[in-house]
This record gives sequence, structure tokens and C-alpha cells, in this order.
Amino acid sequence: MSTSDYPYVEGGYTLYSNELCPYAQRALRAFDAANVEHKVEQIDLKNKPSWYHLVNPQLKVPALRTPDGTILIESLVIAEFIADEFPESNLLSSNATERAQLRLFIELFGTRFNPLVYRLLMTADADEQEKHKQALLGGLEDISKELERQSKRKSGKGGPFWYGKWGYAEITLSSFVGLLVPLAK
Repeated sequence: MSTSDYPYVEGGYTLYSNELCPYAQRALRAFDAANVEHKVEQIDLKNKPSWYHLVNPQLKVPALRTPDGTILIESLVIAEFIADEFPESNLLSSNATERAQLRLFIELFGTRFNPLVYRLLMTADADEQEKHKQALLGGLEDISKELERQSKRKSGKGGPFWYGKWGYAEITLSSFVGLLVPLAK
């Protein structure tokens, strides 16, 4: 491991992550699903290391240092890079239409679920909570309809997973579903 400017594995993959961050979990799950050796460097989000700006000037996780020294940021970019770099993992379909449908679903989820859950969790006012709850329920209906359409497509293979098996959709979205747990109280 090199420590000249910041810690990384020479000639290997180093993922800068935080175990509590659902975005960082996307990248970690992609590595695990692709069965790719990697080192995880935990970043304390409340007390970031002084060197972390050298990895990601935005100071967000995840970030990935590839074997050639390239730094990638943003969880979806990293997860897709892993899927593309290791096509034998079959995380993504090789069919362009199927990949486009998946990207549209991830966009739907990212606009009709993630921000609404965060708003609901962060709002103390009862009227605002009810407004966000109704918006989230509408978003979940839209997501449910798209999942139903996907299960009927050839690539859906009848479900329950996007491509009929655990893959890119589940890797990139599953860590956010856990955000619903505090709302059940």
C-alpha cells in the first residue's frame, strides 16, 4: 500500500467509502457482486482525513482509485464502471435497449423515491410530513408499475429481480430501501 500522498493499493482497486452511506454501499455491492478484489478505505464523514481532498475535491464518498491511478467519483458511475470493466460478472445486460430501460428505472427511483424519503425523514412539521408521505406513496406506485412492466419483458424473466437475478438494479437501489425502516415507527 502506498501512503505517499494518500492511502491506496498500488496496482489495485481502492474504494473510499463509509459504511453508513447508501451511495457508498452501491460501489461496495458492485465490487462484491462482481467478485473483484479491492481494498476499502473507510472515510469518517464527520472528520474527513486531511488528505481526502486529493482523492475527491468534493469530499464525498464513494470514490474509487483504479489500478492505473484514475480516480472515479459518484456511486452510479463507479458501479457502472465495475459492471463494464468486469463484463463476465453479468451485472448489466449487453443489450442496449435493456440497459436504457434499466437506466430509466434508476432515474425514476432516484427522483420518485430517494429525495422523498429524505424529505420525510428530515421534516418535523406534521403537515409537511403528510405531504411528503403522500408524494412518496405516489412515487412507490410509479415504481411498482415499472417493476410490473419489467417482469413481463423478456429481460425481466418473470422477476423478482430486474434481469431475473441479483444485478445492477438491485446493487444500485437496495441500500436506499433500508431508509424506509425509520418511517415504519
